[in-house]
Formats: sequence, C-alpha cells, structure tokens
Amino acid sequence: MPSDDTGAEARVPAEVGRIVSLVPSLTESVAATGKLVGATDWCTHPPGLDVVRVRGTKNPDLDRIRELRPDVVLANEEENREPDLLALRESGIAVWVTRIRTVEEAFTSLARMFELACRTPSPAWLDRARAAWDLPEPEARRTVVVPIWRRPWMVVGRDTFTGDVLRRLGFDNLYAGHAERYPKIPLAEIVAKDPDLVVLPDEPYAFHAQDGPECFARSALVSGRALTWYGPSMVEAPALLKGWLGV
Repeated sequence: MPSDDTGAEARVPAEVGRIVSLVPSLTESVAATGKLVGATDWCTHPPGLDVVRVRGTKNPDLDRIRELRPDVVLANEEENREPDLLALRESGIAVWVTRIRTVEEAFTSLARMFELACRTPSPAWLDRARAAWDLPEPEARRTVVVPIWRRPWMVVGRDTFTGDVLRRLGFDNLYAGHAERYPKIPLAEIVAKDPDLVVLPDEPYAFHAQDGPECFARSALVSGRALTWYGPSMVEAPALLKGWLGV
C-alpha cells in the first residue's frame, strides 16, 4: 500500500477514475487527466473548469465529497485541516496528502502523486517545469521580505516553497530563520529590516498597486500563482518572476 508525503498509508485503488482535489494547485495539475470530479471554490485554474464545487480548503463540504464517490481525495498538509481529512478516511475514502516545501520536493511529490494516487503517467509539463527551474547560480543576492497578509501583517518564514523559489532566483528571505513558518510581524519591524525588496503577491491577501506598496520603499507586485503554486504554473514561473523582480 503506497504512503503519501506525510508517511500515511493511502488505500488508493488499482484503478482511479474519480478524483476530488482540495488544493488549487493540485486541481490545476490533475485537471487534464479527465478524472477530476470535484474541487474547491478557490480552484480557479484551468479557466472554465467544470466540476462540482465542494466549498473551501479549510471548510470542505464533506457530505458533498462523499456523494461524489471519489477514488481518492488530494490534499496538502499546509492547506487542509487534519480533522477533515480524518473524517474522509473514516468514511472509507482514500486521501493523499502532499508535503511540498521546496521546488525539488514539488517535482518529486507531484510525480509520486500522479503515479501512486492518480494512477496515471506524469504529464509532459512536469518535465518542462524541471527544465525551466534548472537555473544557474545567481550572480548577485538580495534580501527580501514576503508579506502574505495585513491587519495583522504576516510574512513568509522558514521552510516554505515560496522561500525556496525566491532563493533560487537570488533572494534571501530575512525571516527564513524565524521559528514560525508564517509569523505575524509588526509593520514597523518589517520596515526596520530594510530589505532590498518587499515582494507582494496577490494571494492569499490581494495586494495591489493601491494596497501595500505605499508601506515600503522598494516593493514588487507579483502573481501568487507564479510564486506559491506547484503545478503547470511552474513552467512559466521563473521567467515571469524574473521580470517582476527585476532579475
């Protein structure tokens, strides 16, 4: 019996024909398999996705998921709540949980997910994403802070996929050594750190030109999908982020 990224056994049947995804990036990853029957309200890609919606990542409609009779439910240790996943397992549904904190882990985790949880070959875009992220060592390095929320201000801390993405592009997260992965930090402290750049993604908090940049001397607005999603978006992410970050 295969084990997911957390080491939990997943009773995935030998043939999988019905998948529910509780993670937007995983939804985009498996949509082209034709096996996806359910996804969260936050699953925005691919555009025009026509599947049953099962509410959010933190409050999935468990009864609706059960009604869909999935062969497997795809989840993530960071985005989904353990009590929800446990309830699905207790209903006899196989649950596959990903754990992704680096770019390399994304490639390994997704390949295992396709093979062992979805029972389907890895898609061609996964190889293209590997090639896109085969980057030379940056010639110069800059410091960065990445807010993900305000009121209160929260930033990217230690051991995150986002932090590894930026590291590969030549940016060192000033909160990479923090005890928490997404700590609350007062705005005055962030400003006092004087990072070379403050990166403002448009999710989970929707930073935009009139909301966020005015707080910092040097900032860049970026797509949260390019910065934080692991899936087909990884193919274009390096080039897009380099443009936005001025690399």
